[in-house]
Amino acid sequence: MSARRPSRLALAYLVGLLLVWALSEWVGERTLPTLLLAYTPPLLWLLLALPVWVWVLLRRRKVGAVFLATIIAVWGAGLLHWRPQSAGQLRVLTYNVAGGRTTTPAELAAYLLAQNADVILLQESNYVRPEFGPAFESAMTGYSVAHAAEVTTFSRLPMAPETRFDLPQNSREVLLTPLTWQGRTLNVVNAHLGTVMLSPLLQGDLTQARRTRNARSAQVDVLRRVALQTSGAVLLGGDLNTPPRGIIYRRLRDLFGPDAYDKAGRGAGWTFPSLKTRIDHQMTRDLTPTRAKVLSGVGSDHLPLLVEYK
Repeated sequence: MSARRPSRLALAYLVGLLLVWALSEWVGERTLPTLLLAYTPPLLWLLLALPVWVWVLLRRRKVGAVFLATIIAVWGAGLLHWRPQSAGQLRVLTYNVAGGRTTTPAELAAYLLAQNADVILLQESNYVRPEFGPAFESAMTGYSVAHAAEVTTFSRLPMAPETRFDLPQNSREVLLTPLTWQGRTLNVVNAHLGTVMLSPLLQGDLTQARRTRNARSAQVDVLRRVALQTSGAVLLGGDLNTPPRGIIYRRLRDLFGPDAYDKAGRGAGWTFPSLKTRIDHQMTRDLTPTRAKVLSGVGSDHLPLLVEYK
């Protein structure tokens, strides 16, 4: 009986995974094809393992290459992510509330109050119904509030006057709110970056995809200016519309510090479950995250990200 031979398909799958990872991580948004790789949900590359396994087993080939590739795909999808966790003294929640389209002011307020967060960063808080905002904010007892375009920051900590920064090529603003925690200033940055329009790219409309990519780069330049001109501790949170890979993500980490979920989360942490991806983040180098988890939300296509710090 002849020895089992490696499967060329399995080897191609393994090499392809490594190539996708390298291109999406280190080239990323520089070109449109690699941008598409960077923003494709990594679960897709794991699903491709299924037909490869079927082929290898039916052809009685060696399983080493497909086994290694599957482990890499599982890791790339974040399913092996596991960090030690403990309680922290500061609780910060980030949540895109989708304009309150499918919830009520009372329901949203009751949900957020139940999370017992010291700081709450909301995006798409330009509610679709004019009466929603005042009713919702009146129900958020115990919190001070600051607004900028469609982002809102609630705080149980002492709050100084906020500063707003325009984001180019959309109607959004960055909200910088100085808070006092443990006797020092904590500057909280609430941001909602634009979305890269991938559907036009798939349809061959390179102009639209390129325009939205360039707009996001200009928006990150605004965050860079905010980071450089802000003294003291800084925490960035919000719907950054950026998966945890690629050049934009690395720029944000370089500016604001490590991703809290990377340091203190468990599992894939999909904050946008319909696409099985994590695009809502909190980043800081001045606090230590002790626990990060994605919660079940209410009335939004996003899920809340709650991080505890010490």
